[in-house]
Amino acid sequence: MDKNKSRFKVIAGPCSIESHEQLQSIAKMLKAEDVHFLRGGLYKMRTSPHSFQGRGKEAIKWVQAIKQKYQLKFVSEVTDPRQIESLSTIVDYFQVGSRNMFNYELLKDLGRLQTPVILKRGFAARVTEWLSAGEYLVKGGNKQVILCERGIRTFEVSTRNTLDLTGALIAQKESNWPVIIDPSHATGMAEFVTPIALATAAAGLDGILIEVHPSPKEALSDGRQSLNFSLFKQMMQQLKTLLSSLNRKII
Repeated sequence: MDKNKSRFKVIAGPCSIESHEQLQSIAKMLKAEDVHFLRGGLYKMRTSPHSFQGRGKEAIKWVQAIKQKYQLKFVSEVTDPRQIESLSTIVDYFQVGSRNMFNYELLKDLGRLQTPVILKRGFAARVTEWLSAGEYLVKGGNKQVILCERGIRTFEVSTRNTLDLTGALIAQKESNWPVIIDPSHATGMAEFVTPIALATAAAGLDGILIEVHPSPKEALSDGRQSLNFSLFKQMMQQLKTLLSSLNRKII
């Protein structure tokens, strides 16, 4: 995933993989929209121990079949070094979540691989700390780093997090890595995802990471911030129009 100003990446899928049928319906829709990166969580780090934690290894066979059928690249979060071996059989891009940005042992292990890593900014991390976390990957030999701004924790409570668009632009300027935005976590509300996605493209950043679900109200995690298929398709139409005016295109 190179840093090319004419190219814009859309990565989309469910917060959590709930079933084979759910993931397949999303993959089919993404393929029809010419989106080539499917995201989905097998393991989820949740604030409450009583919340849904993901399907784990059970979902590996679902992903294998759906990747092959729809020819999609797969992105998934790794929450523990012990998951790397099994996830490596299906993952094209590892994702390191906000809570694990400071997990340097995990970063060291991922740094020994050649699989690209999407590194989310910690919700209380400074830009310099975020960039330093990326250097852990590079020092291990893995230069395929993608930074993801997903909003930081501030005194503001009207949104789930506070999107630091300027911080993302600084990270893009100060590093050789692509920088993408996660509008779903940045806002926590589906109705604001599209405007933030458009702002990301207009700002010259490198892509977006979006949560999509066939029925957000029934989602086992993050339904409030997930786009349904209709809203996702509308977003894609607006995004393509905007990018075309900027001489950019979705890859």
